[in-house]
Amino acid sequence: PPIIAAGTNGLTHFEVRRSKECSTTTTSTVKNHIEDTTANDIAADTEEDVDRHGGKEVVGYWEDGLAIYADGSREERKEIVEEEEEYVDKGEGREQRRLEEEEFDTKDMWEEKFGEHLDSKPYGPMSVGMELTFPSSTHLFGLPEHASSTQLKTTAGMDGHHYYKEPYRLYNLDVFEYELDETMALYGHIPLVVSQSVKTGTAGAFWFNPTETFVDIEETPRSGDIDSRTHFMSESGVVDLFLLPGPDPAALYGQYARLTGRMQLPPIFSLGYHQCRWNYRDEADVYFVNSKFEELDYPYDVLWLDIEHTDGKRYFTWDDKTFPNPIEMQNKLGSTGRRMVTIIDPHIKRDNQYYIHKEATARGLYVKDKSGNKDYDGWCWPGSSSYLDFTVEKVRSWWAEQFNYDKYKGSTPTLFTWNDMNEPSVFNGPEVSMQKDLLNLNSVEHREWHNLYGMLFQRSTAEGLTLRNEGANVRPFVLSRSFFAGSQRYGAIWTGDNLAEWSHLQIASPMLLGLNVAALSFVGADVGGFFGNCDAELMTRWMQAAAYQPFFRGHAHHDSKRREPWMFGDETMVRLRHAAMARYALLPFWYTVFWQSGVSGMPVMRTMWMQYPDIPELYSVDDQYLIGSDLLVKPVTSAGATTSQILFPQSDCWFDVDTMQRVDLAGSPGSYVAKTVESGIDKIPVYQRGGSIIPRKLRLRRSSYLMINDPYTIYIALNSDLKAEGNLYMDDETTFDHEKRDDYGIATLSSDLTSSIIIQNTVKLGDISALQGSKDGRMIERIVVMGMRSEPKKIMLTTLGSTEEVTIEFQYDDESKILVIRRPDVSALNQWTMRLSP
Repeated sequence: PPIIAAGTNGLTHFEVRRSKECSTTTTSTVKNHIEDTTANDIAADTEEDVDRHGGKEVVGYWEDGLAIYADGSREERKEIVEEEEEYVDKGEGREQRRLEEEEFDTKDMWEEKFGEHLDSKPYGPMSVGMELTFPSSTHLFGLPEHASSTQLKTTAGMDGHHYYKEPYRLYNLDVFEYELDETMALYGHIPLVVSQSVKTGTAGAFWFNPTETFVDIEETPRSGDIDSRTHFMSESGVVDLFLLPGPDPAALYGQYARLTGRMQLPPIFSLGYHQCRWNYRDEADVYFVNSKFEELDYPYDVLWLDIEHTDGKRYFTWDDKTFPNPIEMQNKLGSTGRRMVTIIDPHIKRDNQYYIHKEATARGLYVKDKSGNKDYDGWCWPGSSSYLDFTVEKVRSWWAEQFNYDKYKGSTPTLFTWNDMNEPSVFNGPEVSMQKDLLNLNSVEHREWHNLYGMLFQRSTAEGLTLRNEGANVRPFVLSRSFFAGSQRYGAIWTGDNLAEWSHLQIASPMLLGLNVAALSFVGADVGGFFGNCDAELMTRWMQAAAYQPFFRGHAHHDSKRREPWMFGDETMVRLRHAAMARYALLPFWYTVFWQSGVSGMPVMRTMWMQYPDIPELYSVDDQYLIGSDLLVKPVTSAGATTSQILFPQSDCWFDVDTMQRVDLAGSPGSYVAKTVESGIDKIPVYQRGGSIIPRKLRLRRSSYLMINDPYTIYIALNSDLKAEGNLYMDDETTFDHEKRDDYGIATLSSDLTSSIIIQNTVKLGDISALQGSKDGRMIERIVVMGMRSEPKKIMLTTLGSTEEVTIEFQYDDESKILVIRRPDVSALNQWTMRLSP
């Protein structure tokens, strides 16, 4: 039987673009039609605005799209009254939504209203669609970003019993205080669906279309089996479909990486903790926050500045009253290895004295209105703004040049970038975004490339941060809110404007797993929630969870109370610091997993089925996950919790990372065991897989930069066969030398007690001279073996190229079954073996 079937149910369709006058109308005639209607549209809009605003003078718009009036009042959102439906409960009796054949209706064919906005459609309807069937599968994943479960739920069905009322919507939008458990569109989207089935394995489909897209999910019975069906419906474009045959997760993600690109290895500082707020007020505030982290021995790597650091929301500038000495400020933080990040958004303030706007206007780099004659004028943080056209290479190149140190005054090599509002966000636009009939510089409507805009903006910024340095040899770091397929090549993504509520902590893991399903691995959710205020318990649980998620940043709205780690009292600060220290100790492991992900395409943060595809009971699980293949994490996401239930795959054994004790499991091989474990306020359940070897660095430092020469501690978790294996990837953690000069090393560590090998290190160097100057900084100071059944009589060390055997000192605890080898005086870049002596 097939693993994917496309177009077999009569739902494949496409509509040929045409003009209103006749099907043979030329492009110039269409353009004349646009120009003829523009004046009428403006007049109509003006009349509607007067009615909408009651004659009040509009002086601006807020992020929720509502007007701000000259008298200081704000527009109130009108309640939309929907007709009641007979069936409204999720999961029960929803009437099936079906398009019925009717007489051809031309209503809304050539123009369409959205609230107060009119979308002219000069080419008429241009939709394309296709249905895909995944035989013998009831578990589909993907289609991020939605604030819902990682597994896709049904939106249609023959019997009316489907979970959601509406299809999944893929249309990048700036969503103010987004709702949970919904199919509504959020900040970025990837039209990838992955099926996981015991019968048909892993398979996927990538619907390459950046226009507004809806996807229905349906389960259909078939002769004693159940199939899953998806129906992609896009506003425009062509049928461009890629099928990924798998047959297992590793194969599928290798295929998808070849298709859309591999994740670039980030600089290691970006894997540390990031401290952000809208906004740190001035340089004194920055110095205070930095000094407080220093005083408390609390590790962090990056301090962020939001929009208020600029001169009137003019990006690439500084407010000279609050930040008069930005270079000195960056250098002071940089002296301990810390970096800074400033926000730079795609909307440009329309001010003829502002050099960015002046040059962009003169060069003709802005998105145009629907006539193609004028630069588009929308409203965002600076007020009246225009938007650069990142779909065009010359605009991306020009933008990249703006990051040169001689242009971005006050920037240094330790300053990196945050791209926000890049859906793009337009406060007075339809759904707080651009009108679909705007034109790019090649006269292509915005509707055709909407979902690409954020990714192309992030790409251009990343290129600028790379090219600003001599030799273009320093890795960039760019955080973006909006994304599309391929964004994994350009930087990190976060889940946007979440709330300081337990429900948003609960949804964080499913959302991040959904992003990882689509191979977007460098992702995170703001610790503590962006809107609102969190108490000490919620902050503690969020910090614990985020320490085991790829991107690790605390952030808050300007109306939220200050929530730096020390703001919750000493007891809570100690807990938060403990979570951060656990993250920093594991940086060698995180860095290795990111490297592995870039090579293989496998996600960093993995659903259980990615590692255990033969256990269908784990397919739907999204409240626990794996980091790489070796750490199992279960965040605590409810108030007052003191226990947690973990689903342990029985095919492996597991060791608690805190106690280093093997978990006592009972069950049949190949299945799983549900076990309740203690998880009081000081505990997040994390387990190392038996058969794995994980590197850590245990010395407390202020930043990752100061850790580079610290020695490693190697943690070996023996499996039931008394074997284990793991990798340690090493390079300079900052530059592209690992790519340009093959300056890297990979240590493959293995244990096999059946052959009397406690641990053996095999080294692969990218180049014969790779990392030769840093061998003394890659030492191993401790080896911990968990699950050692008996005390060795003697341990002997031999190194490659030497016949001498050296006796190694160790300690063994018979009760805990833990063996500790201290100061073995070996380098991770040398080959050596430690054996049990008979």
